[in-house]
Amino acid sequence: MKESLQIFNDIVEALLKDEQEHPVAEFVPSSELYDRLDLSLQEDAVSIETLKDVLQDLVFKTPRTATNAFFNQLFGGRNDKAVLGDLLSVMLNNSMYTYKAAGPQVGVEKVILRKICDMIGWDQHSNGTFASGGSMTNFMSMLMARDAKFANVPFDGANSKMTVYTSTESHYSIPKNASFCGIGRDQVRYIDVDEQGRMIHSKLEEVILEDIASGYTPVLVNATAGTTVLGAFDDIRAISSICQEYDIWLHMDGAYCGSVLFSKTYKHLIHGVELVDSFSFNAHKMIGTPLTCSLLLVKDEKNLYNSFSNDATYLYQTDHDEFNLGKTSLQCGRRNDALKFWTLWKSVGTKGLEAIVDKQFELADVAREYVVNHPDYSYYSYEDTISVCFNYKDIPARDLCTYLYENSKLLVGYGSFANEEFIRLVTINTQNEEKDILNFFKTIEDFVAQNQEVFLKKKSTVTK
Repeated sequence: MKESLQIFNDIVEALLKDEQEHPVAEFVPSSELYDRLDLSLQEDAVSIETLKDVLQDLVFKTPRTATNAFFNQLFGGRNDKAVLGDLLSVMLNNSMYTYKAAGPQVGVEKVILRKICDMIGWDQHSNGTFASGGSMTNFMSMLMARDAKFANVPFDGANSKMTVYTSTESHYSIPKNASFCGIGRDQVRYIDVDEQGRMIHSKLEEVILEDIASGYTPVLVNATAGTTVLGAFDDIRAISSICQEYDIWLHMDGAYCGSVLFSKTYKHLIHGVELVDSFSFNAHKMIGTPLTCSLLLVKDEKNLYNSFSNDATYLYQTDHDEFNLGKTSLQCGRRNDALKFWTLWKSVGTKGLEAIVDKQFELADVAREYVVNHPDYSYYSYEDTISVCFNYKDIPARDLCTYLYENSKLLVGYGSFANEEFIRLVTINTQNEEKDILNFFKTIEDFVAQNQEVFLKKKSTVTK
């Protein structure tokens, strides 16, 4: 183990040093992957020196998601205290389904869940669990919504015409989850959004009434706190009023931006969160823990047991169900994702988590001001979001993003809304500073200036 840890330390030290000079890893086309890297698996063991060299080469050519040049996804950065907790969870290698297997680590998870339920404003009957990602927490909420409406489904199977509702800007997992739940992809109703990407609640009620008249049973409305492109927040109170009127489960998918819960300044964006039946957020996004760290909170914990509990005498042999977390989880074997979040929270306090969230909005304001005040940029976003959407010199967004990636300059993605395609800058890495945001734009401008002929040809093709 000491030898392996030394290899780990050597590779990490080399990586951190190289990241300072090369924040974007060398681009390796998928067509050249197996020629450029030694990924083969042979019959005989290799020397420790060979293993170290192969590992370091692989690590160095892997996309760098923690540097000041990564803006491509809804995560980024590297918080050292959270990494510490994650490394310890790997060394301990506990599975979180029973107290016998996880011991005090169960307490770590339960303390986090209780604290967040209190922050939401729920009583002692609330609870939650950790899952492998936002798609999974959305899936679990849909299962609970289905079972809350039809208690016989977990035993007899689904045989009713059910519908779920979500905005046209919601996460792509919703139709997948509907297919898994026996509801069906075709029974997902996509509700129109306004000019800022927020669900139009009057449209929601219209569609619900149409479905009821057609013999369907609405079981879930999925609202979003931070849509994947514009970072929009649906109006919880207005949607909740409709859900209460028609007895429909309301889930708030806050995977991207639900962590505004920790901010006094921005918590208003999820005003009314205490009214939802379930709420999820990814601590590996706005909070900055390593992947994955997804939390699902439920107003009434009985729904967790009703949908996910199953007896297994070979497994649950000691302690009360309250400490056997497998009884409230979709998964059985489950890694300890709570420790990294707890280590970070313990080290910086709740005020420190608030500062982490607030800084992302500060960085977004820097980017927004730059774009709005620069004549070569077109702005497609709005305030109170950490997604800053723009185009530069009318260059097609997907082309510019692709060329920046292939030339190892920046990793940034593109999105579309209202028939416009644009670059989406996400300011989720709180290790960045104002200078890093400004350098992001300078990198784009310098790159375009150095490759004018390529981009002029692209613009000409698009115009034709």
